[in-house]
Amino acid sequence: MRSSTFTRASLSSILQPAFSPRPISGRPISAVAPKPQTPLHLRPPSFRATLSELQKWHVWAKNKASTVGSTFLDLDNGPDSTLLHRELNWLVEDALEQPDLLSRNNYDDATPVSIRARLDDLYNLWKQRIDERRPFQYVVGCEHWRDLVLSVEEGVLIPRPETEMILDLVEESVSQNAGLKNGLWADLGTGSGALAIGVARVIGSGRGRVVASDLSPIAVAVASYNVQRYNLQERVDVRLGSWFEPLNDVNGELSGLVSNPPYIPTENIEGLQAEVCKHEPRLALDGGENGVNDLIHLCNGAASMLRPGGFFAFETNGETQSELLVDYMDTEIKGSFFDVNIASDFAGIRRFVTGYRARVFPVDDSFR
Repeated sequence: MRSSTFTRASLSSILQPAFSPRPISGRPISAVAPKPQTPLHLRPPSFRATLSELQKWHVWAKNKASTVGSTFLDLDNGPDSTLLHRELNWLVEDALEQPDLLSRNNYDDATPVSIRARLDDLYNLWKQRIDERRPFQYVVGCEHWRDLVLSVEEGVLIPRPETEMILDLVEESVSQNAGLKNGLWADLGTGSGALAIGVARVIGSGRGRVVASDLSPIAVAVASYNVQRYNLQERVDVRLGSWFEPLNDVNGELSGLVSNPPYIPTENIEGLQAEVCKHEPRLALDGGENGVNDLIHLCNGAASMLRPGGFFAFETNGETQSELLVDYMDTEIKGSFFDVNIASDFAGIRRFVTGYRARVFPVDDSFR
């Protein structure tokens, strides 16, 4: 596992009242739920190869990365050779128990080296990265996000650096409204569980709890795995179900609600990087014709599910979508929220919509 979190974490960007917790009902995780894959850096070094064999693989892999040049970058803003060489270094750090051994120049060295995958698998993994444009995070089975290392795999959206801003917004909100820390929070469409874990750490180890939901059994399994890795299973409850469905018994009781929902317009999906459009789950990307189908659904649900003074933060595609969402709250569900604002991400894009629930507002139960 590499030592510098920030550099590797930035990879995916190229691509009020106190609450007494009670059991949360929802659809239980199926007994046949998929078992998450173990990230490469957490696997035991059970395999062996000679140093010369590994050096041969390393030279082949570097040459394969070099041949890419700027082809992918010019095609769809994909990775260039410089980034691919950096990824190769990270792959070496994750796969080898002693990655520094590769710096030796003796190509006839028969010294046995402990590795976490078969040598043939290392060849196949790098072929998949270059030839199939398989995301590097899926190759190594993890993503470095904020101060977390999260398991990810096919079927689970790779968390992006900009989404970290939601946790900053949550932290700012609870610092101004201490009672929110003791309530029930929800992360809807949790994916890898990044926001749920992050919110749990922000609100601390008091009485506050988080429930995370996702429609995908794979995402639920991976999020549960990540929650357990950070020993938060007593504070984060991962549920299988669509949006608010697993939260039916806590209607009007949420102190906080966060979500990074699908928001890419359908017609724009195919124009994304190959790593995204060909490999990441469309369920987590496609927001419908204008990209706001799920965002509107979340607004309607928040008007019913949040308690008075409850906080929400939603991620959007930025600018126009954020403005549309604010306009929708001001007109279609007027009076449901107050202090509604748009916040910018690290690049200055007005990406996040935040606010607080003002009062109980009658909405149709169909939002569930």
